[in-house]
Amino acid sequence: MRKRWIVLGVSAAALAGGAAWYSGALLPRAGAAQAGNGEGTVALAEYPDRPYWGDTHLHTDNSVDAFGFGVRIGPEEALRFARGEKVRATTGTDAQLDRPLDFLLVADHSDALGATKRLMNAPSAMVRDPTLKRWQGMLRKGGRDSQRAVAELITAAANGEIPAALRDPEAQKKGTTEIWQENLRLVDLYNEPGTFTAFAGFEWTLMPDGNNLHRVVMFRDGAPTIGDTLPYPGLDGEVEGLWDYLAAYEKGTGGQVLAIPHNSNLSNGMMFELTGPGGAPMTAEYARTRARWEPVVEVTQIKGDSEAHASLSPNDEFAGYGDWGWDLGNLPLTRPATPDMNGGSYIREALKRGLSLEQQLGVNPYRFGLIGSTDSHTGLATADEDNFFGKHTGNEPQKDRATAPQNLGTRQGRFGWQYLASGYAAAWARGNTRAEIFDAFKRREVYATTGTRMSVRVFGGFGFTQASFDKDWVRTGYRGGVPMGGVLEDSGKAPVFMIEALKDPEGANLDRVQVVKGWVDASGALQEKVFDVAWSARAMDAASDSPVPAVGTTVDEAKATYTNTIGAAQLRTVWTDPQYRPGERAFYYLRVLEIPTPRWVLFDALRFGTKLGPDVVKTEQERAYTSPIWLLPRSR
Repeated sequence: MRKRWIVLGVSAAALAGGAAWYSGALLPRAGAAQAGNGEGTVALAEYPDRPYWGDTHLHTDNSVDAFGFGVRIGPEEALRFARGEKVRATTGTDAQLDRPLDFLLVADHSDALGATKRLMNAPSAMVRDPTLKRWQGMLRKGGRDSQRAVAELITAAANGEIPAALRDPEAQKKGTTEIWQENLRLVDLYNEPGTFTAFAGFEWTLMPDGNNLHRVVMFRDGAPTIGDTLPYPGLDGEVEGLWDYLAAYEKGTGGQVLAIPHNSNLSNGMMFELTGPGGAPMTAEYARTRARWEPVVEVTQIKGDSEAHASLSPNDEFAGYGDWGWDLGNLPLTRPATPDMNGGSYIREALKRGLSLEQQLGVNPYRFGLIGSTDSHTGLATADEDNFFGKHTGNEPQKDRATAPQNLGTRQGRFGWQYLASGYAAAWARGNTRAEIFDAFKRREVYATTGTRMSVRVFGGFGFTQASFDKDWVRTGYRGGVPMGGVLEDSGKAPVFMIEALKDPEGANLDRVQVVKGWVDASGALQEKVFDVAWSARAMDAASDSPVPAVGTTVDEAKATYTNTIGAAQLRTVWTDPQYRPGERAFYYLRVLEIPTPRWVLFDALRFGTKLGPDVVKTEQERAYTSPIWLLPRSR
């Protein structure tokens, strides 16, 4: 039997148990429309003309865990930072992005919104539960004590052992309403169509047995439409309840909303199961509902990369990027992972499973696009290696953060260096507005990067040639095919892909572009293959089937530097699937690799004199993952 998180609430006057306050009812302002957002004044391109960069997964001091870990940056400072302004980090240093972001979603946890802040500030005499009293004391001490209190709280929640005194429904509802309405005010205040987009949203944190089934909820709308709708609690629920909430919101307000699963690598196989609820056979209706509300998935972030696991893709030399300790089990490590769980935890396998389920049900529950975001709990949305402020304030820049164990409570076997400075979401849109960026998410014309801002574009069709690049190739791509996230119907001819990747203007050159293909073969078995389709110049065997050799490295680890004397600024090609078989069901996505560059741990070593052991991964090849293009059999 799965243990559930409960809804948390704390007040100074009443730290007592009670029924969950959320009744499922939504109270929008009837007929409200988003007013005064200025989107109508923004000139839009004919076609999506550039990738807009953002983070849809940022936590501030309103999140129960972030506050306990020490963050004191609120939503307004987070928005200012994302827009490019200088702010003061919790640990006292100045923080600023070299390049502002185009959009941000502050995604504080809907459960226990502001609860640790209220617990710390509650009069001690009113806190009678011994566990809560101990946690309050630890929160007030700050530092490692405060972090341990939150680690204990997370572990207790994973085991169903949260003190009953944290279930005050009135305190939870009051605290959530106050914080949420202030968030909506700030989001609308900082939303500047054409310049910067601020999205309303929250993180929904279903965590059965400690296994991560979290989603970020993203609204297309502002305060006038969202009205009195409150964030939906998830710790004591089911994902179908979240989908019902999303449907009720759209029906009741006329607005739009979607959900973004993340950290499937910490789900112990539960995120992308082949079955429906409770292990029952998956139904077409369940698959259709999931596909409706979850059009994109977060594939990379600070707590690891979920693209592909080496055990599932043994012939892929670049599989397993960022697994470094994150594949040991769920987040609190209350449930270790076993090899049979990997299939439900990684994106590539989920995309393959989706093809198989579609063949059986007529619906693909896992036809999703790919994005990255940080999941930072510092209030600072940065995925830059040389400007990495860590997962939480306990590992903001300081001498020993790379080597410090992250085994607070039961978190054994993970160390600071295993955090990734990752990732960002790129949305191909016609302009920087809520509507345009949200709609790009809905149609899956988005891609993920591990922090680099390389530009990647792909169109799939049947008539592209190298000459298609000669004129207005983007117009040709939209008119003659589909962009990333699109679906092609089998024409009886091999699909052709028009591909371009441009380096980050302030970053590293490109190593190669790969097409990752997954398909169902004639026997019904799931297959995959990674094709190198474009690469920078290097010495290599002339044989047509020889693998592309490593690009080499220019990294000077002692200086935390590299040079762009290898690699390419642009890679462009038209590629035809050489293994196409008529009538097959398949997907294709791009993985684009940069040349090796220093990780944040080397910048720390240079700045603080940190001694890094031989097990620490010091360099990486940053990368992008595009949303797939699907090839489906011709409908009869």
